[in-house]
Amino acid sequence: MELEDINTVAVLGAGNMGHGIAEVAAMAGYDVNMRDIEEEFVQDGYESIEWSLDKLAEKDRLSRDEADAAVERVTPLVDMEEAVADADFVIEAVPEQMEIKKDVYGELESVAPDHAIFATNTSSLSISELAEVTERPERFCGMHFFNPPVRMQLVEVISGEQTAEETLELTEDLAEEFEKTPVRVHKDSPGFIVNRILVPLMNEACWLVNEDEATIAAVDSTTKYGMGLPMGSFELGDQVGNDVSYHVLEYMHEVLGEAYEPAPLLEEKVRNEELGKKTGKGFYDYEDGPGVEIPSDEQSDLVEARLLATMANEAAKLIGGDVAPPESIDQATKLGAGFPDGPVKLVDDYGVADLHETLEEAYEATGHERYAPSEYLAERAEEGGFYDVDEEETTDFETIRIEYPGDRVGHVVIDRPHRMNTISGELLEELSAAISTLEADDEVRAIALTGEGGKAFSAGADVQSMAGSGADPIEGQELSRKGQSTFGELEACDLPVVAGIDGYCLGGGMELATCADLRVASERSEFGQPELDLGLIPGWGGTQRLSRIVGEGRAKEIILTADRYDAETMEQYDFVNEIVDNDDLEARTLALASDLASGPPIAQKFTKRAMLAGRDDVNAGLEYEASAFGHLMATDDLMEGITAFMGDHEPEFEGK
Repeated sequence: MELEDINTVAVLGAGNMGHGIAEVAAMAGYDVNMRDIEEEFVQDGYESIEWSLDKLAEKDRLSRDEADAAVERVTPLVDMEEAVADADFVIEAVPEQMEIKKDVYGELESVAPDHAIFATNTSSLSISELAEVTERPERFCGMHFFNPPVRMQLVEVISGEQTAEETLELTEDLAEEFEKTPVRVHKDSPGFIVNRILVPLMNEACWLVNEDEATIAAVDSTTKYGMGLPMGSFELGDQVGNDVSYHVLEYMHEVLGEAYEPAPLLEEKVRNEELGKKTGKGFYDYEDGPGVEIPSDEQSDLVEARLLATMANEAAKLIGGDVAPPESIDQATKLGAGFPDGPVKLVDDYGVADLHETLEEAYEATGHERYAPSEYLAERAEEGGFYDVDEEETTDFETIRIEYPGDRVGHVVIDRPHRMNTISGELLEELSAAISTLEADDEVRAIALTGEGGKAFSAGADVQSMAGSGADPIEGQELSRKGQSTFGELEACDLPVVAGIDGYCLGGGMELATCADLRVASERSEFGQPELDLGLIPGWGGTQRLSRIVGEGRAKEIILTADRYDAETMEQYDFVNEIVDNDDLEARTLALASDLASGPPIAQKFTKRAMLAGRDDVNAGLEYEASAFGHLMATDDLMEGITAFMGDHEPEFEGK
């Protein structure tokens, strides 16, 4: 079956996940049969879809006509045979219990069309075991959405023991049609990727408190402010539901052994029905008062080492067991859990050898299997990390170069003047490595980005080198995602970025400039998004980022007309912050980067993260802002700033 053969999607289950998945499928243009076991359940789900689409229309995320059309595509049903009779693809989203799911598949198999593909939205249960209930294990896979499906980008696509490659590819294609990002899980392993990282992490947090090695405050202070994760470990547990974490752990414990024994503290919370936000009480009390209050100054080196060591061990088991490569683990965890950096990168940056030693010492002291280092972790500790990065490759590039002009500035120069500094696949890879190199350098506090030669900052994508001789839609999607990922790294990096634009700034080059925090342009600069003249659209984030800078109306004008714009016009459109003489462009760019490099690095980092967090969810941004404000109150930089202000001299921030 091909993607174009899928017309009707059946969603089994109308709860939070079921009606969310049904809404996503309907928004993508598919006819959706949403089924649950009682009329009350399915009507509640249908009304939730109506409410959600109405809110999206109010916020201009889609038009009123699009919202009404999506609602009309959803048919609420109770009868199983009626729900799946014409289904081409069935997504099961019933409660996370093996026996319930098996019962559903037993009934489903007897009435579903022979050609239909079955996908289970399980967060941890065995795909292979569920497939055994059916007569189509080769057309059965996991399709794990994250809550809420309408907002969360990630879909884990999981292979069972007998799943055909064609089934996995089709499921990935369908996820993309839903405007989601699929990440392949190559083996059926409990917890898959995201939960395999998060749930043992939350369990270790409970063990640390249970064994009096840390307090809840110390764990969450370390997780949120020391490690930079979006939530404290216990805060996350309450958000997810402590019963959910416990049941996933129970399954892991049963399948994988004693290393996944649930901590007594977590068992106690579940036994007392203190499940988190949904019950009004968990590790925090949500019934009275503000709920979660995490101190910013109770961080613990021991907690950080133990939690990172746990992530390192789980990552090693996934990579060494061929479940997922490092890149997939990092991508899935950033998309599904909001990590600013993926767990593999985090543990590589900390030092895999040090974390291996942490596990060995803890295992020797406690004898608990959760601290037993995996064999693959020991291998990677000897190699220096999970990512195979040759040190010379991070500094010796072919398409760019890094210069260090002083004043704590790292200067990235796009060095392809003979090709108008156009962006190739190799350049994307090297730019990604350069960003990582500069972020890891304690002597660098700001990035300046310019193009070599004076004729072009970047004239866009190197279409000739990328297109080759064929036109493959799949390769095109991969190229788009590659650029989106690299440009996203630049936008999300903790260092302030100044783009110095001289000459042509077109297509992919303009999309690259959009990722900078500030943009300085020479008088002769020329801007534009000419992709539509080629029959394309901006594919490296241009349809999303540009409107956030210049407004949706201006962004549509720039993209849909494919016109060229001078620097003065782009300054009026608020895309360019400053225009300078042609000969002064590089000097002004470096001077502005130097000014930013002298600022308070912790506050700058939190400012960028808060803005990103609030881009699609203002409340999330405000929550991050409040937490960051509290953290900054305890920093040495604040005292330095106040002292300098009172003494009328320039502060010298140290990032402490």
